Amino acid sequence: MADQASAEATFTATHVIEYDYRRSVGPVLGAFFSGLQDGKLLGAKAKDGRVLCPPAEYDPDTGEATGALVEVGPGGTVTSWTWVSEPQSRHPLSKPFAFALIQVDGADTELLHVVDAGSEGAMSTGMRVAAKFRADPQGGIGDLERFVPEGQ
Repeated sequence: MADQASAEATFTATHVIEYDYRRSVGPVLGAFFSGLQDGKLLGAKAKDGRVLCPPAEYDPDTGEATGALVEVGPGGTVTSWTWVSEPQSRHPLSKPFAFALIQVDGADTELLHVVDAGSEGAMSTGMRVAAKFRADPQGGIGDLERFVPEGQ
């Protein structure tokens, strides 16, 4: 009988547990995002002279701190890509586009971003692209709105 009484006296309540946190980007990515807000792409110099774009605080190959930030781009070369023929609401563009690895001019690593080529047939590995920045920058990666085929 005691077990039945304690079961009947159980209190339940609906709770929502949240952890509202915004990641601190630190000095290197903070400078990268500020550069995007100003319509510039920045890369970080590694000790061996390579330029990492997007920049990193530490060289992924050696673990050593990177050095000065340098301006790169705004053009680049597509090194690999995949076509999205039916974009979904979570995608950055509402029309067909490519996700591509782009080696920005002056950088030794690739940046993953969107290419708005118009059609799958217009995309190719090795094609030249140019960065297009938002007209109303927000201070984030979205300020680099997309890449387009060079000359567009």
